[in-house]
Amino acid sequence: MASNKSREDERAGAEIVYGTEECYRHSVELLEELGFPKGVLPLKDLEECGRVKETGFVWMKQKAPYEHFFKGTNTRVSYSTEVTAYVEKFRMKKMTGIKSKQIFLWVPITEMSIDDPASKKIMFKTPMGIGKSFPMSAFMVEEEEETTAKDKSLEEING
Repeated sequence: MASNKSREDERAGAEIVYGTEECYRHSVELLEELGFPKGVLPLKDLEECGRVKETGFVWMKQKAPYEHFFKGTNTRVSYSTEVTAYVEKFRMKKMTGIKSKQIFLWVPITEMSIDDPASKKIMFKTPMGIGKSFPMSAFMVEEEEETTAKDKSLEEING
């Protein structure tokens, strides 16, 4: 019962949205606000999303666990029915509900951050503090890739 009480406290004062479309829009807006590519959390069939602005606590509930293969990183990632984190610009910490398959083991991911936005790399960390970084482009959705390609072309033209 004590853990249930702290869970309620953690979510006190939250802005909560329900339904697949509202939750998807809400999660994409959150990722954009934090500076992450839209495809970094490819959750499916979201039912509930919440955010406590004062503490940065967020959660996303989906109907069933989901596994996603990121071609750009050659990595399989598992998302449980509920993913939670504390967020701030360029960082999600104390994450729960996300595991990455490394060789034969599922390893929890507890933090993702963009330490230097100019590097265009995202660092993912485990509870042991071990991390691995990948290019942000590996997590971009198609529309973001097109925008990035256009921006690059304009830079080359304007040189």
